[in-house]
Amino acid sequence: MSGPLAVARDHGRAGSGIADTLRDEILRGIHPPGTRIRQEDLAARHTTSRIPVREALRILEAEGLVTLVANSGAWVSRLTLAECEELYLVRERIEPVLLGMSAPLLSGTDLDALDDLAARMERADAEDFLRHDREFHFATYAPARTVMLGDTVVGLWNRTHHYRRAFVTAAHVRHDGTAHLDHRLLVAALRRGDAEEAAHVLERHIRRTRIELERHPEIFGDDASAG
Repeated sequence: MSGPLAVARDHGRAGSGIADTLRDEILRGIHPPGTRIRQEDLAARHTTSRIPVREALRILEAEGLVTLVANSGAWVSRLTLAECEELYLVRERIEPVLLGMSAPLLSGTDLDALDDLAARMERADAEDFLRHDREFHFATYAPARTVMLGDTVVGLWNRTHHYRRAFVTAAHVRHDGTAHLDHRLLVAALRRGDAEEAAHVLERHIRRTRIELERHPEIFGDDASAG
């Protein structure tokens, strides 16, 4: 295939690859909230034009990781404490709904994998804890087929991820037995087929993190007093 369609396809693939790399870097904390993302730098780094770079930034904007400002540029998304609290309140409401849709579709193999991830989190350092925690919760939602709920949950996780990283480091949450117990209780409820109890455990789990974040306004730096 050649011509405009082939060019558009190639730009789309290149944009997806750039988005994958930048997404991973943002989630690992290499680019903190508020960091300016310069299109020319990304284009040079990936040896490409700005067209795939713009596509990559649009992908990450849709995921909540990047904020695009018309005629200004792109930045890694940032939150105030109040904004983060609001997103966590939304998570408390909608993630149990998503879990309820997914729970009946989880297999025994899926549940065994969740148990393994729970065990890994109990002995992980901060970065591995974050990675396994994200993998754990997303795995509980994976079987659900949704129109928009799944994508909404991913966006909420992405937008709050940096602050969870800072919280995990500041509060040493990876050594918090309560968080680990929640993961074990969640899997146990899913094994019993008790989706309602699993949803209650998840709601309390998210609420606990929200309350703890409120106790660490220093995590948000200047964001905590922003408009």
